[in-house]
Amino acid sequence: MSHISKVFAGLMLLVLAACASQIKSDVARFHRLPPPQGESFRVVAADPQKQGSLEFATYAEYVAAEMVKQGYTRAQTPSAATLEVKLDYGVSPGREKIASRPGTTFAPYYYSWRYRAFYPWGWGAYDPFWGGPFNDTEVYSYTVYTRTLSMDIVRPGTGGKDAGAVPLFEGRVESVGKDNRLPEVMPYLVQAMFTDFPGTSGVTKQVKIDLPNK
Repeated sequence: MSHISKVFAGLMLLVLAACASQIKSDVARFHRLPPPQGESFRVVAADPQKQGSLEFATYAEYVAAEMVKQGYTRAQTPSAATLEVKLDYGVSPGREKIASRPGTTFAPYYYSWRYRAFYPWGWGAYDPFWGGPFNDTEVYSYTVYTRTLSMDIVRPGTGGKDAGAVPLFEGRVESVGKDNRLPEVMPYLVQAMFTDFPGTSGVTKQVKIDLPNK
């Protein structure tokens, strides 16, 4: 590869890295959640099979920390909670996407003075960059995953389990990306859920979160 081609390839990598330095999420929220007035909460798993897992406990802690920032307090005991925050999460199987990018090798220059036709870049019968400044477009494939987080907030009923529970908030975050490692992505999904919380009801908003430089 020529020196110029290597420089161009490096610039392309920098552009791609810049695009990958953000996590974009679509956040949909529906709510009739009043401002905090001393309510206490506890975080539970929407799927009972996840309730006792260490993974759920980690994500529940992320959410609990955000709830405290919003002005709610952690319930000292489950029965003392005036709000229940129900979490669910997952990642889809990968799907292939096809994309294209400019080639990274310069095509040769071809000048012709035979017809002396004028072009914005000079004189010649042909485009001086025959076929463009770089070789043919490169087509490539990659795998993406949909990472999801759902969060419901209810006021528990008095009939046990979910009987009589009053729904106050329903939120869902979806983010499509190349990383299927949910533990690494989850902090950003939680952050997206609580961006401008509780948000405008009935609206899907795209939230962009900058990743820390490594």
